[in-house]
This record gives sequence, structure tokens and C-alpha cells, in this order.
Amino acid sequence: MNPQTFIFIGNSGCGKGTQTEFLKKYLTEKDENKFPVLHLETGALFREFIKGNSYSEQLSRDVYATAMPQPDFLAVWSVSYFLIKNLTGKEHLITDGMSRSLIEAECIDTALDFYGRKANVIFLNVSRGWSRKHLTARGRSDDTAEGIENRLNWFETDVVPAIEYYRNNPKYNFVEVNGEQGKERVHEDIVSKLILF
Repeated sequence: MNPQTFIFIGNSGCGKGTQTEFLKKYLTEKDENKFPVLHLETGALFREFIKGNSYSEQLSRDVYATAMPQPDFLAVWSVSYFLIKNLTGKEHLITDGMSRSLIEAECIDTALDFYGRKANVIFLNVSRGWSRKHLTARGRSDDTAEGIENRLNWFETDVVPAIEYYRNNPKYNFVEVNGEQGKERVHEDIVSKLILF
């Protein structure tokens, strides 16, 4: 098995984090080369970024407080910096929460070309109601009623175009899975549709 790339995309609360962990375990068990798994979670990158006190970090913190999307340039910079700093070419890469807009998807496309990597894009398709229920139950500090609705609206306006970009781009193996099943069944469906390059 060569180093693989997997892009998880879907609405907030759809189970991307859970499925990422399942896939890490699957790769660890199946990969005879024992490549490590590099996990890029965009939300975690931003939550760490806004702890700083620079001008940009303060502005980003203000955006975060409104539960609105961060500007595309900052998302692309954050992901690019992570890849430049951490990617060696000898690990599997799993991204969680990328891409969050069409602009971001197109920019990440150039990064994957640069690194010579093909990717499986895994779309966990869940309804708005499903997402709302799971975000409310999660109880994270930014999971306020207003914040949840903002993220659900933002998914429809910003993330859906990125999903369609991946769906219609022959460079990617686009995997769409019903995320409203048991988590083990979701994982089985994902694995059954993966292409290992």
C-alpha cells in the first residue's frame, strides 16, 4: 500500500471525527508498510490559532465567536502551513473538515497535485435535522443554538459547492455514504468504496 490521502467532508455533527478514527485503525491493521497516519483537522487548527494574540489571531477569534466561516485565505494558509510543516511523503493523510468552500477545494487541489497524491473524498451525507440533533448533544462551548444554525446555513451555501466540485472531478474517488446509520455500518460502507492508489 502506498501512502494514501482521504478527505472527509460533510455537515457539522455528521461523524467525521468518529469515522476518521475508524479509518486510522483500519489503515494501521491493513498497511503492511506501517506508514503512520497524519491527521489534519481544520477545526482544531483554528481553535488553536485563535488562542494567540496577534492582530490576525484576534480578528479570527472575533469571527469564531459568531460561528461564521473563517475567510478562505486564512483556511488555505492554515492547511498549507500544516502540510508544509508536517508532510514527509511517507505517511497516510486524513483530513477532517476540508474543504469548506469551493475556493478552498480548488486550492487544496493544487497542493495534492504538488505532492503527487490522489485522494478518496468521503462525503458523510446526513440531514440538517440529524446534524442539529448531534451538535446539540455534543455540548461543545461553540454549539449554541445560534452557532449551530449558522454552521448549518454555511454548509448549504459554502460547503455544498465544494462537495459538488469533488463529485464531478475525475481526479478524485468520490465516496458518498449515508451517515445516518450505525457508526460501524458507515465505516463498512466507506471501506467498501475506497480505491487505494
